[in-house]
Amino acid sequence: MMHKLFTSLLALGACLGVFAQSSRIPSPKEHFGFNIGDNYQLANYTQTEGYFKKLAAASPRVKLQSIGRTEEGREQYALIVSSPENLARLSRYQSISRQLAKAEGITEQEARTLANEGKAVVWIDGGLHANEVVGSHQLIETAYELASRTDPETNRILDNVIILLVHANPDGQELVANWYMRNPDTLKRSVDQLPVLYQKYIGHDNNRDFYIMNMKESRNMGKFMYQDWLPQIMYNHHQRGPEGSVLAGPPYRDPFNYFFDPLMITGIDALGAAMYNRLNAEDKPGFTRLNGSSFSTWYNGGLRTTAQYHNMIGLLTEIIGNPTPEKVPVVPQRLVPNGATPNPVTPQDKWYFRQSIDYSLSLNYAVLDYAARHRDELLYNIYKMGRNAIDKGNKDTWTLSPSHAAAITAAYQKDHPLTPEQAKNQASDPYGWMTRGSNIDTKYYDAVYKDPNLRDPRGYIIPLDQPDFGTAVKFVNALIRTGVDVQVATEAFTVGGKSYPKGSFIVKTNQAFRPHILDMFEPQDHPNDFQYPGGPPIRPYDAAGWTLAYQMGVRFDRVLDGFEVPHKMSEGLLQEAPKGKAIAGKAGYFISPQANNNFIAVNRLLKAGVPVFRLTAPVTGKSALPAGTFYVPGNAKAAAILSDAASQLGLNTIAANSRPRRLLPASQARIALWDTYGGSMPSGWVRWILEQYEFPFDVIYSKDIDAGGLKAKYDAIIFVTRAIPAPGGANNNRGYTPKEPVEAEIPEQYRPLLGKITVEKSVPQIKQFMEDGGAVLTIGSSTSLAYHLGLPVKNALVETGADGKETALPGTKYFVPGSILAVSVDTLQPVAWGMFSKADINFDNSPVFKLGAEAAEKGVKPLAWFSTDRPLRSGWAWGQSYLKDGVAAFSAPVGKGILYAFGPEITFRGQSLGTFKMLFNGLYGASNPGPTINLPAGN
Repeated sequence: MMHKLFTSLLALGACLGVFAQSSRIPSPKEHFGFNIGDNYQLANYTQTEGYFKKLAAASPRVKLQSIGRTEEGREQYALIVSSPENLARLSRYQSISRQLAKAEGITEQEARTLANEGKAVVWIDGGLHANEVVGSHQLIETAYELASRTDPETNRILDNVIILLVHANPDGQELVANWYMRNPDTLKRSVDQLPVLYQKYIGHDNNRDFYIMNMKESRNMGKFMYQDWLPQIMYNHHQRGPEGSVLAGPPYRDPFNYFFDPLMITGIDALGAAMYNRLNAEDKPGFTRLNGSSFSTWYNGGLRTTAQYHNMIGLLTEIIGNPTPEKVPVVPQRLVPNGATPNPVTPQDKWYFRQSIDYSLSLNYAVLDYAARHRDELLYNIYKMGRNAIDKGNKDTWTLSPSHAAAITAAYQKDHPLTPEQAKNQASDPYGWMTRGSNIDTKYYDAVYKDPNLRDPRGYIIPLDQPDFGTAVKFVNALIRTGVDVQVATEAFTVGGKSYPKGSFIVKTNQAFRPHILDMFEPQDHPNDFQYPGGPPIRPYDAAGWTLAYQMGVRFDRVLDGFEVPHKMSEGLLQEAPKGKAIAGKAGYFISPQANNNFIAVNRLLKAGVPVFRLTAPVTGKSALPAGTFYVPGNAKAAAILSDAASQLGLNTIAANSRPRRLLPASQARIALWDTYGGSMPSGWVRWILEQYEFPFDVIYSKDIDAGGLKAKYDAIIFVTRAIPAPGGANNNRGYTPKEPVEAEIPEQYRPLLGKITVEKSVPQIKQFMEDGGAVLTIGSSTSLAYHLGLPVKNALVETGADGKETALPGTKYFVPGSILAVSVDTLQPVAWGMFSKADINFDNSPVFKLGAEAAEKGVKPLAWFSTDRPLRSGWAWGQSYLKDGVAAFSAPVGKGILYAFGPEITFRGQSLGTFKMLFNGLYGASNPGPTINLPAGN
């Protein structure tokens, strides 16, 4: 009896202690001056940072951790929230989470023991897309609720879960909140028409950066997720929901990636059920899922999707909501309950910000409650997925995919052709109800899924002795940043009869993160996805194909059998290119144009006033040199710069023992990069690329162009995709036309950014710039400048109707959403120097040209073209045969200057390093070649 009384008193004391502690937790209103979710109120990051610090100081449940600095230099924070007892043993629970996720050297029984001991780890982020303000503000409110609430559910969550509350974009929250709150008239406040991107370089594309991690914020979050914690669940908050709904969430529509473990997909299903069941129980309608929205789990590269390739249950919701009240519009087709939307929301003239915050809290608590109740299951399942991946990487494995399934069907139908009636029945019977009991013999299955040549690789070897090993190092570091283990050969070795040098990289697939490894090396095999047989295609959520090794131009070998090499492990440490050697000959140095990092060295030479030249033709023989090789006469200044570059960049020079003849001077061009009010993401990516490779440049806007006199200021101008309007006045925004800002309503410092490129005013100035000797580089849709200039080129992707008129090919015949295609390249043209005769390019229904009969006589030259009717390398290319002989890129003289038109996205999201050289070459004197210089022979 006394024991029970003592226990009760202890419990009461604990409750009183928690109550006393919670009473000291500052509420958001006490700190911000308003409740989170109040109409017309937004908190900026400076205020939020201050509140996070107060919570950490006041609550024993909260630990504040900086995960790094942002691109603008702000501290990026995560809150680690759990019970005080769990926080006291945080390193132990972190170790268990990591051990189980990596799944190495642990038996099943040991895994179950660790799962019983450990705590579930759940990541919840907010603010990635900063104008989606629900995300950042639900994060604040969630932190407060978890720090202050004492109800049984919260206590159960805190006892069983370690919550990582991660702010995804501090810079963006500061910009958006300040922009919204700048107007004293609350009715005029808006998060729209921001003057610049809400991430310094890439804005919305910050959610497309997570398999390469170019941005500092991505790297901060990547380290916290893939190296420090390895959570079992990650929840990525976004908006906005589809019209007529409140939010879209899990589970998602097909297709999902075939490298995934099925436990990850069914794990999403289970969490989705917990989320929408809770909303329904709380009378919160409007959740749509599956094909009720456009979101799938196919794409890698997003904050939540890259996590899915690491066996984490990656969740995304897209919700409506704004501090300025909005409405839920009438969308009749969403008012009828169905499997996608079992509980529709009714139209509402006023939807308040707080409602979206409340929905978000319910969703967070649904996820956290599920994690608390299924803690051991989540921990064991991530181990099981990792163990499955390791086992697959240790044996012969075939990935189930559309192309393999199609190969079975094709082989069978070759031997058993379908009658017209059978073909008709098959097309109208996608689920096989009328054709039960398939007649396809298993030998057709075995012909594919027992074909040793179609096995998944046991590993990949990235040889040291490739022309651009510096870029290969960047690729390997992208893998390491996502938690992939990489081996570095400690001595020369031989695999499959091929010899490799010491320092080569080896990436084995017998790792827990095998799905991600395969996805970075192997082609994506996107299914043919149509609304109905013979109907229009369904556009993927993002890209259909992105194989990073292809985009970066990395050379590697696939190894299908088990192998071992002498090595050391990367152990999470970023790799560096081996130090190079700046070897001087009697006449100076040769520098290869095939390595991207070498352009940094050249830019440093030019900045220092060191003369640099380029070979206008390849040199054959023992010391073969490709066209475009840089030649640097030897002197002390050049020696110092190249010595530093050899140490820092891995640059290797070739001794020039005699001065070559027929050289072209490489000058440091005065470069202008187009941008626009609100910020262009493609322009931001190019801005970042130019900074990384140390090209000096100015950013200019339409008003600068319309003012004229461009050649007096610049030698080259870059127009990225969506800069130049399409012929006929159509926009390049896939049907979306943003509202133009009113100049009087824009702060004065941003007014020079206003305006658009127009055919009437801007194009004549651009033409004059080229006629005066300037070079213009156009990318993607901006290649339409060629049409405005009247150049002898046509759209190659058209068909002629019965009336004799040409129209664009319909989607039912031709559709290539973001994919990797192969092109042939004319490597003798200056803009393609350093490229190889075949290149992988990023293609997103990009422009393809047909050169007119008079093109050659007018100096129009193809730079890259499709030489086969099957150029697809990764992704989806419906009707790809239409591409054969189409020109992907060309050059054309305009007056004294030149136009370069690159249909493919040669700078795509800072990922397509394999085609960066086309941009770089166009920014030297080679973009507008002057007279060839014949230097006197001699030393």
